Amino acid sequence: MADEAPATPAPTGPKPTLGLTGLTINAMALIAPGAFLWLTYFMQSNYGAPMAGSGMWFGILVALALCFATAIAYAELSKLYPGAGSSYFFAEQAFANKTTHAHLARVAKFITGWASHLYYWGYPGVMVGVTALVAGYFVGSLWPNTFNAATPSTIFMILFCVVFSFGVAYIAFRGVVGATGVNMAINIVQITALLIFSFMAISYRLNHKEGDPGWTLDPDGNAINVTLATFKVDKDHHAIDKDGKVIEAEDATIAPENIAKLVPDDGGDNKKAKGKDSDDWIVAKDDKGKDMPFIVSYKLEMDKDGHPTGATTWEHKDSNDDKSEMVEKFQNHPDAASVVKPHSFSYAFIQACIAILILVGFESVTSMGEEAKNAKRDIPRAVLLSLAIQGLICYLIEYFAANYFLNSGYKMTQAAGSAAPLGDMMKIVGASFFGSANGGWWFMMVQAVTVFLALIGTTLSCMSTGARVTYAMGRDDEVPSHFGLLHGKTLTPHRAIWTLATISVVIGIISVFGNFWGPTAALQNSAIDQLPKNFWYSFGIFKFETASKLPCTMLIMTLVSNFGTFLLYMLTCYTAIVAFRDHHTFSGIKHMFIPVFGVLANLGCMLFYLIGPFMVNGMSWMEPYIALGIAALWGIFGAFYFVRSSKAKGKSIVVQKPAATT
Repeated sequence: MADEAPATPAPTGPKPTLGLTGLTINAMALIAPGAFLWLTYFMQSNYGAPMAGSGMWFGILVALALCFATAIAYAELSKLYPGAGSSYFFAEQAFANKTTHAHLARVAKFITGWASHLYYWGYPGVMVGVTALVAGYFVGSLWPNTFNAATPSTIFMILFCVVFSFGVAYIAFRGVVGATGVNMAINIVQITALLIFSFMAISYRLNHKEGDPGWTLDPDGNAINVTLATFKVDKDHHAIDKDGKVIEAEDATIAPENIAKLVPDDGGDNKKAKGKDSDDWIVAKDDKGKDMPFIVSYKLEMDKDGHPTGATTWEHKDSNDDKSEMVEKFQNHPDAASVVKPHSFSYAFIQACIAILILVGFESVTSMGEEAKNAKRDIPRAVLLSLAIQGLICYLIEYFAANYFLNSGYKMTQAAGSAAPLGDMMKIVGASFFGSANGGWWFMMVQAVTVFLALIGTTLSCMSTGARVTYAMGRDDEVPSHFGLLHGKTLTPHRAIWTLATISVVIGIISVFGNFWGPTAALQNSAIDQLPKNFWYSFGIFKFETASKLPCTMLIMTLVSNFGTFLLYMLTCYTAIVAFRDHHTFSGIKHMFIPVFGVLANLGCMLFYLIGPFMVNGMSWMEPYIALGIAALWGIFGAFYFVRSSKAKGKSIVVQKPAATT
């Protein structure tokens, strides 16, 4: 950490330099569609499995409706109060300027600021965690003999969380010169890269009809265009010969003389083995002894009764137990219309409640009132433009392409078991487009670099925004006053930044440590057996029997951040109602109907997590209830701190009305 100069009071304020383009670009940096498609597809594939993945695209549409209602409230409030504090500032001004609500101004301001911390302190930590997952996938692709791309090393990710969080915090601490230009470049690169992938994914689907030869991935995550042989195994998942005897159980390789002894599993997925001499996966042969090509299918004929199911398969609930209950699992969309259908109201709600993570950030620009040349005109436009460009256009195109691409070569259940499903898809479409597995690998790596750059920008943006909120509350003496001081040299809220960096490390580590926990996310024992046997995988790997009974910590931390978002957005929509109720510009649509819809929509998402686990098969109760418990504890602690701090400082909780004059 750099040597600190004596902290000084805040300067008068920054110089207004940003127009509409600059403000929009800064808001877009936090939404970052190129990055989030890599990060959240894993969670969206997992939660609510076995079937909720079918409603992914429509769930994002629902989340967009919620966000637009909230964005309009932010836009209208920024016209009325073009300051630098966003929701925290809006709440104070809206209540203080109303005769009937003025006495609640301090309470409203504190509640809004405290709720925003659940979001702004949780969000950077989740970003640190998901970036660690992408980094783990990245090094696994670079050094496959040391790391596994699909299952990143827990030790590596923990170390990465520390370095990444404090590295980004140092950039925020030093201040970023030309941040708008950097954000513009990152946005252009990542959007272009993801649109290229979207075009290629849709093209792959259109050019690979049912029954055509295509591409898939081998167990090491490499693109292949052949079918791998599968073999019957015993209860311990060891390959057996025709007499039921175990063949070389100590590893996954089979000596050439033993290959003929294996019993084919008729297309199942029990066991794939490598040749001991060649170290290549054993390819299935046809009657003429030729390699069998991989055949693409969108009608998976794996119904328990032997009938085509179109988009689902029947699989064992516990794939480590052949006698477990058979459950139907969504795998792919049979056609384009299926991608955009809700399939189920519950599925759409599940997906919307996760998708809120990928859409938030549009409101961050409302904290830049002092940097805007024309705040009243340009900030409201930037709020809506950033959400429209990134959410309404980029996300809907990209998520359509990724979901339309799914097929027998890469199914939804495979996405649910990967640290970076989009990277897997890129290997396949790249291999098809360039005609080689190596071409697919390079296509994925180039895309991964653009995503990693976007993640740095996103984490920096949300960390800076979170520090601003803490700084504003510290300046008002609503949290410890040392948070309200700027560094003497860099003029940044250094204490808020370093505190947030430390919190982000803790949240990031918690997120990645239990990322592969939960009944749908837990690693199968057969996959664990194939992980590298080295230091990097000596800690943090849990057998399926244990991991499947534990809650997914990445989802918990994501939901904690999302619940903070829902609370903040609800409060902001209500603030808009208070602010405009008696104002001369009042509009029934913009200032009553839309904010009320925003309040109800955000509240509905939170309440769904209370009842959803009892309505939707596969929706675990552990993650949302733990996340709601953390949110409740944060609120209780906030109320306790507010009352105790007010008493110690001699502040009145309720602002006293002036005495009446006679």
